[in-house]
Amino acid sequence: MKVAVVDINGKNTGREVELSDAVFGIEPNEHAIYLDVKQHLANKRQGTHKAKERAEIAGSTRKIKKQKGTGTARAGSIKSGVFRGGGRMFGPRPRNYSFKLNKGLKKLARISALSVKAKNDEIVVIEDFQFEAPKTKNFINVLKGLGLEDKKSVFVLAESNKNVYLSSRNLKRTKTLTSSELNTYTVMNAGKLVISESCLSQIESNFTK
Repeated sequence: MKVAVVDINGKNTGREVELSDAVFGIEPNEHAIYLDVKQHLANKRQGTHKAKERAEIAGSTRKIKKQKGTGTARAGSIKSGVFRGGGRMFGPRPRNYSFKLNKGLKKLARISALSVKAKNDEIVVIEDFQFEAPKTKNFINVLKGLGLEDKKSVFVLAESNKNVYLSSRNLKRTKTLTSSELNTYTVMNAGKLVISESCLSQIESNFTK
């Protein structure tokens, strides 16, 4: 599959790059994508939720009424969850939501996500660029040139570029990262995946090892 290379103004440079079928042209495995996205979101959960149960509530332990003859259910403690101010019944406790996936499955999920983007024409290959100074205005001009100012976008660079990163950091709909930071959730969550020309070979080598 061939894709035209554009410049930061969105104009065709006259060059084309070949996207590897092994990375951008496979039949997507939707279940692998689902599992990898699920793991990514689960690993981000803090799991610090906590509610006090009846053993942790401060209060008297005296029997609040006699056992029989009241016409209502027996009750032994004001800290019971059936009373106002009592403990929470089976409340949440701190826990770890993360789980593991095999490396092969995660690799399949990421290749599948890239293939989905390629199939839907949601991949843009841009020639390498950099800014002399970190200015958000410069990055906004790049987005306007590519027609992405109102869309979610992810820029994948060959190496970390401080000026480009700082220029895009304050923009909510866009994200800048390197090829090693690419994950299934980020790819699927992006409206357009903008890949720098020199980064393509890195992505293909990372997923064809």
